[in-house]
Amino acid sequence: MKILLLGKNGQVGWELQRALAPLGELIALDRAGAAGFCGDLSTPELLCRTVRALAPDVIVNAAAYTTVDRAESEPEHAQRINADAVGALAEIAYSTGALLVHYSTDYVFNGSGSQPWRETDTTAPLSVYGQTKLAGEQAIIDSGCAHLIFRTSWVYAARGNNFAKTMLRLAAERERLNVIDDQIGAPTGAELISDVTAHAIRATRHNPNLVGIYHLAAAGETSWHGYAEFVINTARAQGRALKVTEIAPIPTRQYPTPAQRPLNSRLDTTKLTASFGLHMPHWQSGVLRMQDEFMDKHHES
Repeated sequence: MKILLLGKNGQVGWELQRALAPLGELIALDRAGAAGFCGDLSTPELLCRTVRALAPDVIVNAAAYTTVDRAESEPEHAQRINADAVGALAEIAYSTGALLVHYSTDYVFNGSGSQPWRETDTTAPLSVYGQTKLAGEQAIIDSGCAHLIFRTSWVYAARGNNFAKTMLRLAAERERLNVIDDQIGAPTGAELISDVTAHAIRATRHNPNLVGIYHLAAAGETSWHGYAEFVINTARAQGRALKVTEIAPIPTRQYPTPAQRPLNSRLDTTKLTASFGLHMPHWQSGVLRMQDEFMDKHHES
């Protein structure tokens, strides 16, 4: 099996390089490309030429425009990367018979209520980012290509910047932190997303009836405030010196942003776990593992 991975240096893409390697020949590209091949979603024509030249059995697209607030002022750019380029990839996948794996988001929903979102629930994105990600999903479906679309949320990785690292940095500098407490979801690690992806690709190659949209998130739920408390309390218990004495909960309305965030980011993973025989670990287990990596590096330095 030949696999083409796009967005190899992103949070999920970096972990996918590890998780996909045992499945077959892996060709991983970032935006700069390599050896004359293009991995840049902002140039769909060159990207499609690369796909045709490589003729992969599976295309895994981990590249996207993810700057949620900036998308409000750059809607055309977000549309080109999140929708137009994805549609072009889907058409190539259809014409070559490749399986297209793509990542989407809970931002395709309006965030109302408190029930976890199911794959069949009505979409109603609140932001340009959500609208363009939904348009990308629809382009894949309209193309008729074999596909796996994983909607996920609150993605983090040990590599690069993330919410936990930001909270720990601020907790070392300030006595009080204000953190939003009315947005609810499940922090989901790039490692988990990548391992599930590899498992799902292998299963779908054996059973093509498994294609479709799936919700992929860690088990359990918390608010950003609860997430911050967990990270800070765990770090303190591990012996890290922190200045913060108060983590104050605030509503979203007190922290305005250009793009409106959904309050309810819960995702129902029943379809995923039943279809692929999986068990989603609790969000705390992945965050603890990430923090252990932080602490190891902190002690080394």
